[in-house]
Amino acid sequence: MPIYLILALAVLFETVGTTALKASDQFSKVGPSVVVVLAYAVSFYLLSITLKTMSVGIVYALWSGLGIVMIATIGWIVFGQKLDLAAVGGLAMIIGGIAVIHLFSNSVTH
Repeated sequence: MPIYLILALAVLFETVGTTALKASDQFSKVGPSVVVVLAYAVSFYLLSITLKTMSVGIVYALWSGLGIVMIATIGWIVFGQKLDLAAVGGLAMIIGGIAVIHLFSNSVTH
C-alpha cells in the first residue's frame, strides 16, 4: 500500500477518534468512547507504519496539520462551531504548509 495512503488513513482514523471524543461527552457515553479508543489505536498503528520510510517530524506535521483542518471542518459542519476569518486564514496557512512540505521538501518520499 502506498505510504501516503497509509498516512491518509491514519489521519482519517484520528479525525474519527476526535469527532467521537466530542460525541463521548467526556467519556460518559460508552459507544463514542469505544470508538475513540479504537480509532486512535488504528491511527497510531498506521502512523507507526509510515515512520518506517518517512521522518517523524514530517509525518507528524502532515498528520497533525491535516487532522486540524479536517476536525475544524467537521466541527463547523457537524457541531455548528463557528470559524471566523482569522481561523479560516490560519487553516489556509496550515494547508499551504502541507503543500510546501509535500511539493518542495527533500525530507519526504516522492
